[in-house]
Amino acid sequence: MRLLLLGGTEFAGRAVAEAAVGRGWEVTVFHRGRHEAPAGVRTLVGDRTAPDGLAALDEDPGEWDVVVDTWSAAPRAVRDAARLLRDRAGRFVYVSSCSVYAWAPPAGYSEEAPVVEGASPDADLTDYARDKRGGELAAVDAFGADRSLLVRAGLILGPYENVGRLPWWLNRTARGGPVLAPGPRELPLQYVDVRDLAEWILGAAEQGLSGPYNLVSPQGHTTTGELLEACVRATGGTAELRWTAPEVVLEAGIEPWTQLPVWVPPGSDLHDALHSSDVSRAVAAGLRCRPVAETVADTWRWLTEIGGTAPQRPDRTLKGLDPDVEAKVLGTDRGV
Repeated sequence: MRLLLLGGTEFAGRAVAEAAVGRGWEVTVFHRGRHEAPAGVRTLVGDRTAPDGLAALDEDPGEWDVVVDTWSAAPRAVRDAARLLRDRAGRFVYVSSCSVYAWAPPAGYSEEAPVVEGASPDADLTDYARDKRGGELAAVDAFGADRSLLVRAGLILGPYENVGRLPWWLNRTARGGPVLAPGPRELPLQYVDVRDLAEWILGAAEQGLSGPYNLVSPQGHTTTGELLEACVRATGGTAELRWTAPEVVLEAGIEPWTQLPVWVPPGSDLHDALHSSDVSRAVAAGLRCRPVAETVADTWRWLTEIGGTAPQRPDRTLKGLDPDVEAKVLGTDRGV
């Protein structure tokens, strides 16, 4: 298989590139040159937001079996690339998001749930949900419904994460001491390891799949307790998880998802949207999810290898809880 990856040097894109190289695919990565490309790929450099930013891609004589695009800003960038490539590639895979569903999707929502309105493939930067939906429309417009695959990913974790969720929890548990653990402990979580996402995308491309797919782990794959306990084990076991009722967390003014990454209170619209989607279609098409302990341990290994500070996308909010706020809720001295 010949793969063209638009992006491919950071988180999800990098995982796709490495997985494809591991399968023996011929991989070309088109990127801005800000980060080192994975080993074993051919590189084209260009900035798709700049005038003539696709020149290197336009002038390249290559043809590909599949294009994978992870873009998450102005949809017109997806539009321009997809139009350029529609006669040079067999299939276009757009890594979208479950955020494209109209708010608030009900618990157990499938790919048939209503999507946000007002999105356009010709749009400049708007908001995340409409940008991702606009990217979907751009892919389908250029490649048609039968040659475009829309991967509606949920929470993505794993090595190379540049959003700050799992790396924050790992660094927090590595500091040790009492840790504010938002309850309930058995609260089910949905996420996908970035490497499982990558393998599913490549397998779906080989199968010639098209249309939208929700892409996270099945409901019940793990819980808040299993995730945080895996963090404690991976980082040395000196942290003490202090399980705290959701009401106490919220009354303290702590923001779910951002100040306590991954966690959202049970029974909320946010929990239904992020941790209760129907992924039976993706499972039937080959989705396999590794244990949470493996995701956590491998992410910690990568994080320690790079010195403990994870890269941070400038277009994403900073994650994590102020130590003073944590100590106040727990009734402890800061001290750690």
